[in-house]
Amino acid sequence: MTKKVTGNYNARYHKLTRTDDGFVDLQYQKQKSKMPWGGIILAIFLFIAGSLLITFASLLFAGHFDGQHTEGAWPLLILGILMFIPGVYHVRIAYLAYRGYPGYVFDDIPDFE
Repeated sequence: MTKKVTGNYNARYHKLTRTDDGFVDLQYQKQKSKMPWGGIILAIFLFIAGSLLITFASLLFAGHFDGQHTEGAWPLLILGILMFIPGVYHVRIAYLAYRGYPGYVFDDIPDFE
């Protein structure tokens, strides 16, 4: 009685040598990670939007804008900080991983695909 296997499987097989001690060198090789474009684009958006909100809130605090509703500067500043911190963190990781610095890989950036 034979068992029929269905499905789409993509597996790479390598022939083992006769002097096999149970370990294969391929299992220790790091697979090249692909660039998570969705996460990088989101990080750039958070970085730019957070920077703009912090700048706008700072200008409101400094009095460069004439207006009666300057009490909205605090929520802008808080929202800007909440967007800026993860944005600059992930943009930095993406830049250093792209440049090939040891310890930085694209796997540290979440991918939304």
